[in-house]
Amino acid sequence: MALDTARLREEISKVYSEVARDPKKGYHFHTGPAYATERLGYSREALAELPDAVTAAFAGVGNPLAAGAPRPGDTVVDIGAGSGMDAFLAAAAVGPTGKVIAVDMTDVMLERGRDNVALTGLRQIEYRKGWAEALPVSDASVDLVISNDVINLSPTRTGSSANASACSSRAGASKWPTSSCTRTFCRLHARTSRSGPPESEALSWGESTSKRSGRLGSKTWR
Repeated sequence: MALDTARLREEISKVYSEVARDPKKGYHFHTGPAYATERLGYSREALAELPDAVTAAFAGVGNPLAAGAPRPGDTVVDIGAGSGMDAFLAAAAVGPTGKVIAVDMTDVMLERGRDNVALTGLRQIEYRKGWAEALPVSDASVDLVISNDVINLSPTRTGSSANASACSSRAGASKWPTSSCTRTFCRLHARTSRSGPPESEALSWGESTSKRSGRLGSKTWR
């Protein structure tokens, strides 16, 4: 039987719409900033600078920025950005001269993400509706592509990886976030060349980013 791609996307959107509306409800996966710091190695200090509206709906399986933060002025794409925790951390690193394109297919997450941009004033973040296998981004236009297990939910993982490679403009390593039944890994697709197969490197669960996370400033959101 052929995969019903439209039905798959619909069911995934239903789940993550519920996460956006009620992140503390309890799901078959973990959510929230405590999980991110205790299990995935995110910096407590960096997450404390983000509002609850950004961190509460986090539902990733790894820490894509553990492999290294983007540089000031970089353009970053976050595939399946959701409410934006990774996107907002990336925005802190690229600064006002950079740009973060947060891509998501779920309308409720897009709305929440845009509200979070307005809340924080981080205008270098732009939310766009799209799919991993059909990114709304021009070829060779970005420096870094990150994602946090969303490729696992794509009906065409190979197409998603190729699409991300196409929009990347710099040569380097290719590392994707994914999960397995026994251990969680986080990978980062970074500055990938279109001319050859990317190198793959896995980072073990819980690698700390405290030395790599960008500071967001001293604002208190709560």
